Amino acid sequence: MGEEWALGPVYHSEDERRTALPAWLDHYKRIRLHTAIGKRPPLSRLTNVPG
Repeated sequence: MGEEWALGPVYHSEDERRTALPAWLDHYKRIRLHTAIGKRPPLSRLTNVPG
């Protein structure tokens, strides 16, 4: 996870890196397919989330 976000893209400042984190986390949890859970995003496993 860290290599894809913190070490993958080139950030020109710490503020730029921190600004990119929320969007990357959303992608990681909602879109990115994880082979360990059957090529599904992690949020697909939750069943008791309101909304």
